[in-house]
Amino acid sequence: MLIEASKFTRGARFRGSAFAVLVVAAAAPAMANDTWSPSVTAVYKLRMAGIELATFNFNSTVKGETYTLSGQGKLSWGLGLYKYNGTFAGNGTLAGDEVRPSAYAYDWQVNRKSGSVKLGFARGSVASVEIQPPHTPSPEVVPLKPEHLKSVFDPLTALIALSRYRGGDPCDRKISLFEGKQRFDLVLTRHREEKVLEPKPSGQPVLAHVCRVRYVPIAGHKTNRETQAAIKAEGIEVALRPIPSANLLVPYRITIPTPLGTAVLTAQRVDITAPGNRQIALTH
Repeated sequence: MLIEASKFTRGARFRGSAFAVLVVAAAAPAMANDTWSPSVTAVYKLRMAGIELATFNFNSTVKGETYTLSGQGKLSWGLGLYKYNGTFAGNGTLAGDEVRPSAYAYDWQVNRKSGSVKLGFARGSVASVEIQPPHTPSPEVVPLKPEHLKSVFDPLTALIALSRYRGGDPCDRKISLFEGKQRFDLVLTRHREEKVLEPKPSGQPVLAHVCRVRYVPIAGHKTNRETQAAIKAEGIEVALRPIPSANLLVPYRITIPTPLGTAVLTAQRVDITAPGNRQIALTH
């Protein structure tokens, strides 16, 4: 089935920022009781209507009080008429229960077009923004103000907060993000619980928490029909699987409805080096 790539792009555009954050979920290490997992690697597959569209690979490393994150994604749509390649990288420091981003970089290529986003941070706030090709906001865009760039995460570091395991309800939280152009919140609320099916038992708990995710734009967005549709969108979900021995919440499935069907991102394999150098392998 051939679907015009531009229709897919336009239909999913208003969900783009939130989706970009969610698809890097597996990369982030998580913390509980000041103990971090030294490394996590993961492979995710994106499918729509049963068709595999993309593969995402992620890595995280924690050494002492510093963390580094990286990821790569490849997508092909419309029998190869639309091709996307993206790489992500981020780093920062850990201080007790706080995560402090230092830098974030995102490089992308869509067919023959390419670009990048680079963010620098200082004391928890955005200190520098570099976008290529240069970006001039439309007059229709809600302007960004200095206060919007305080106490925010970049998309990679945001997932440290999302995957942080402290016990209790993992769906009761709000993540504040800035991805270079938009400042927005992702608000999670409890939806249900479900059992994870494992072809190879890992010995880890199999009960996952399914959270509804709501997109709340703050600045850098247009107040148009697409944005209003994104605000009212229902059906965006992330299923978080607690791995207590690794102090992790692993996002093992992300569901995002689009005008062309429901996009489902599923963890195919997650390899965790837990505190104490214990090895944990999760497969789908």
